[in-house]
Amino acid sequence: MPWSPALKSTLRKGLHLERTVNEPLQVLRGMLGVAVVLFGALALGEPGLATSAALGAFIAGTATYQRSFRPRPVLALYAAAGLSASSFVGYLASPWPTLFVVVLALWAFAAGLAWALGQTAGVVASTTVSVMLIVVTLPVNVPEAAEHAGVVALGGVVQATLAALWPGRRWGARRDALADAYASLADYARRLRHDPFAPFDPDPLMNARRAAALTPAQARRRPAELAGMRGYAERMRPVLAAMADPRVGAAEEGPQRDRARELMGAAAEILDAVARSIRTGRPAPIAERTYRALALPGSGPVLDGAGRQAALRLIGLLAEASDAVEAVDRGDPVRGEPGAPGHLPRPGLRQLLPVLLHALRRHWDWSSPVLRHAVRVAVVAAIGEVLGRVLPFQHGYWAPMTAVMVMRPDFSQTYARGVARLAGTVLGVVVATGIIRLADPSSWVCAGLAVLSIGGAYLLMRTGYAAMSTCVTGYVVFLLAMGGEAHTSTVEDRVVLTLVGGLLALAAYAVFPTWQTVRLPDRLAAYVEAGGRYAAAAVDAYAEPAEHGRAVLREALLDHRQTRAELATASEQAAGEPVRHRGLQAAQLADARAAMAALGRTTMLMEAHLPAPDAPPVPGAARFAEVLRELTASAAASIRADQPVDLDALRVHYEQWAKELPPGAADPAGEPSGPAELLYRDAGLLVEALEGLDSALRP
Repeated sequence: MPWSPALKSTLRKGLHLERTVNEPLQVLRGMLGVAVVLFGALALGEPGLATSAALGAFIAGTATYQRSFRPRPVLALYAAAGLSASSFVGYLASPWPTLFVVVLALWAFAAGLAWALGQTAGVVASTTVSVMLIVVTLPVNVPEAAEHAGVVALGGVVQATLAALWPGRRWGARRDALADAYASLADYARRLRHDPFAPFDPDPLMNARRAAALTPAQARRRPAELAGMRGYAERMRPVLAAMADPRVGAAEEGPQRDRARELMGAAAEILDAVARSIRTGRPAPIAERTYRALALPGSGPVLDGAGRQAALRLIGLLAEASDAVEAVDRGDPVRGEPGAPGHLPRPGLRQLLPVLLHALRRHWDWSSPVLRHAVRVAVVAAIGEVLGRVLPFQHGYWAPMTAVMVMRPDFSQTYARGVARLAGTVLGVVVATGIIRLADPSSWVCAGLAVLSIGGAYLLMRTGYAAMSTCVTGYVVFLLAMGGEAHTSTVEDRVVLTLVGGLLALAAYAVFPTWQTVRLPDRLAAYVEAGGRYAAAAVDAYAEPAEHGRAVLREALLDHRQTRAELATASEQAAGEPVRHRGLQAAQLADARAAMAALGRTTMLMEAHLPAPDAPPVPGAARFAEVLRELTASAAASIRADQPVDLDALRVHYEQWAKELPPGAADPAGEPSGPAELLYRDAGLLVEALEGLDSALRP
């Protein structure tokens, strides 16, 4: 879209407020952590130390509210270590303005690279830059600087201790992630009742998988109802789709379709009950009529063929999942499906360095949004610091601090947060400075107002960035007022410097952007290539029906989900950017994604009817799988090179394959009864999906 509509869209997004707040008791925990160190340092008669300690406690507390499955105390300690180091290093360089600007730029560059580890690491690293800018103005010598760095770390330690002693809902985030996965399956079952081709959203299952990554110590303490349950959800996903699809499951109309709808309705109720049980830790009752719906009708089997096979598998999985959560109430051990992993390994502190180095190597490329973001942040922080020193205003660090806190790796978030930050900061400065000017509160009253402000920031963290910025700005103003600094800096100074920093951040992205729009072909190519590997792995499971083939299929499925999520994220971000791709058009991208969704759905159907490990191999399946890999990899290369995609050869290989199959296996009018018939029929659907991709990407 053009610049004007794009800016209007980001303006609305930045100022939008949600009707959601954090849990009040957890907000009180964060406020208590800030109050302990703030009033404790103030009682010693050191307003400067109180300010440093409160900043450390505030940001370490903020880290515990991030959407991360790492232990909250660990997040607070990570943040405290970074904040303490940044404040001390910054002070050592502060006597020499040129050296300080260089150190600030390098620290900001490193903070920008932290986004390679994820959003939580990026947000916490960005806050260390702001602490460096503020705390270096407080001490007057190196011993005092070390003291300030120590109390900053102490604030983080206090928050970590409170998070350990007052954790709120234990395992709450992991319970919610797994429960959301089951709830999404229940919703999927309901949608399949009315639309047998309803799309499946794998994001909740992906989030549940991330939540299952535990350290060995966590695995020993994990609640029983969280062990092994993810495997049932993963196996139910293809079975539901297979039973609902009229091409491979229940007939489109008649008694079979009615029976399929009855089973899916019962499945939805049981899955919802399982989700409630996992979320609360208490078994949820399931109505007797729901269990009766799963029983065989008095008139005998209604479903037949592959549809009946899928229904039997679904009933068995539902029984195992519901029995597992009921076993928790009885105190019985909970066992997952055979071969399902108990948990995924999560690297501890000692194992994080190799993970960090791998992430940095992966993003050390000029086309990487993370590297370009790091360069932008470094340059903007340096320019903002120089402007803050040159302009005739007190406390010029407001300019670079605003710029660094606003910037994100993508256009939409940077501009939306920039608008929200400017609005919230201006409002916070005006209100807080107005209170100080009118009431002239003492240091203790300022400390109390700071604690209330940070409580508001914690409470409104999920409401909107503008609301949170208002409270955070008031918090900083009240902290500085404890040492008398509020009277040496006017409202106009702070507002002007905030506007300078915000506009500098927005201008930096306009001059040196990282457009997701131009990355869409590469994201689509990765999705197509991963989809081809996923489909080929499913076909290979018929060519070599062994357990190792299923493991390969699982890895291919995870890769397919990841590339799909990356394309969806990039498409969402590109929709708000003021540029468009000259080659790949929006309609082509939409049609290509629809074709790849059909490919994924067909492969999911194949998963529902995988042959037993000791079943004989299907002739020609391995060769067709190799053709799938080669042609989709070639199509991905053509997409990246902006060349026409040609998948016509796939139909030719598919028709030639029919000659290698047993008699009747390739008969389109026959009823599939064995692995060869099922595979050949499903492979035909794969060919149709890829022909749709070919058609979508033709000029």
